[in-house]
Amino acid sequence: MFKTIIEPFRIKVVEQIKMTTPEQRQEMIQAAGYNIFALRSDDVIIDLLTDSGTGAMSAEQWSGIMRGDESYAGSPSYFRFRDSVQDITGFEHIIPTHQGRAAERILFSVMCKEGDVVPNNSHFDTTRANVEFRGATALDLPSPELADMDSDRPFKGDMNVDRLRAAFAEYGADRIPLVMLTVTNNSGGGQPVSMANIREVSAVCREHNTPLYLDACRLTENSYFIKQRETGYADKTVRQIVREMCDLTDGCTMSAKKDAIVNMGGFLATRDAELAQEEKNLLILTEGFPTYGGLAGRDLEALAVGMQEAVDEDYLHYRIASTRYIGDHLREAGVPLIWPPGGHAIYLDARRFAAHLEPIQLPGVSVAIALYLLGGVRACEIGTLMFGRRNSETGEEIAGPRELVRLAIPRRVYTQSHMDYVIEVVIKAFQEREGLPAYRIVEQAPFLRHFSAKLEPVR
Repeated sequence: MFKTIIEPFRIKVVEQIKMTTPEQRQEMIQAAGYNIFALRSDDVIIDLLTDSGTGAMSAEQWSGIMRGDESYAGSPSYFRFRDSVQDITGFEHIIPTHQGRAAERILFSVMCKEGDVVPNNSHFDTTRANVEFRGATALDLPSPELADMDSDRPFKGDMNVDRLRAAFAEYGADRIPLVMLTVTNNSGGGQPVSMANIREVSAVCREHNTPLYLDACRLTENSYFIKQRETGYADKTVRQIVREMCDLTDGCTMSAKKDAIVNMGGFLATRDAELAQEEKNLLILTEGFPTYGGLAGRDLEALAVGMQEAVDEDYLHYRIASTRYIGDHLREAGVPLIWPPGGHAIYLDARRFAAHLEPIQLPGVSVAIALYLLGGVRACEIGTLMFGRRNSETGEEIAGPRELVRLAIPRRVYTQSHMDYVIEVVIKAFQEREGLPAYRIVEQAPFLRHFSAKLEPVR
């Protein structure tokens, strides 16, 4: 009825933003080794580095924190957490972890061995790193539709089922201990996965007696896209769609720092009691007792509430529509981005944004730094710095599959005026794109190099 999408909440507490000048930001990014991750967060005006753990918790979540029970074993906070997750997902065995990558490490440590292959629509950074740390291969099988960044296809996050069948034929089921689907497809532009695709992938896995797991950190946002876009789901609730997705799979990992809107927490879920016991044994060794898993009781309470709030459809409507609002304005200004916008982020196509730079010149880094210098906006490069490789023998840099810059929107944190400011900054950077410099890597770590690498501009 009305064009304006209002935030379905009121603001009780505010946090001051420190304003900085371009000259100050130039000094700060240089001191940070030109790595966006190395900036102090209070030197950032609008922080869109990630939507992980950066959301604003609700009054009900803070109320839950006050009743958090810190008993080492058997805390009532754990049982409220477990019951809430079971209620939403239907998985029987729920194992708390301090965040999603801990769940991934436990899952792949138990299920994978050297030489294995783990197919996924697209692995994100920590998932890929945990697979490869086990000596296995992280195999990306994205939908061919993802290659067309400008089309309106509704489910570009799908897995390529033909390539999945070919992977089973090539490697054999013995070398594929599990298949994963990332919902939404984060490194593929935050694009959703259709229920039809989940059903097809599930059927292939059943044919080969191979478990199917969800990387479920944006499970409810994906479900809302299914409700909006997939035939036969308009009259179903998000809660029902979430359960249907989970019913097609054997378990999940979840960073609850995304859709469950907590600052810390995650879990590993499975239907397999024997596997769950193995995972709990490893959990005790590295994370904590199975009824807290590295989390405080108050974290478990906030997560229990957040899982229920995550399926609220008024909130999800605001969440998805406000992200679309940014995408619409940027596209109108000619800024190249993955279309249609995902639920949690806008993905700029840095390859077209900075068309004068080759992938090995790190165009995504250049665009991200430009946004910071111009307006104090921090975004995340998802390109050659994150997913590229350096040949250990020749030193040659191998480009990543895509050159993207992600503007990840924290949940319930920023207002429309903040996002209007972000739109202005991005458009200004695009207008000045021909002057964006190349960058090169000076120092890097063997895994997840983008977190700690030192860079420098190439003039």
